[in-house]
Amino acid sequence: MNIAVLNLPRDIDEQQLEKLFTDFGKVESCEIVLDKKTGKSKGFGFVVMNDEIEVRIAILELHGKVVGNQKIRVKLSESSAT
Repeated sequence: MNIAVLNLPRDIDEQQLEKLFTDFGKVESCEIVLDKKTGKSKGFGFVVMNDEIEVRIAILELHGKVVGNQKIRVKLSESSAT
């Protein structure tokens, strides 16, 4: 299942993002979306986890969590919501 992670600090890297989710289960992949011109984070990314229960727990636990100085938003991505 594809999880959207929004409002990420611009300096977070993919390993840090993955670490947030590994407490809740196996992470298949993770990606921070980068600006094509600058190569810097756009402040959001995606995490893929296969176990639906682990995904739901991760979303419940991480949505609204403060990371850096920002409160992140975590939800199923539109492609997984259907």
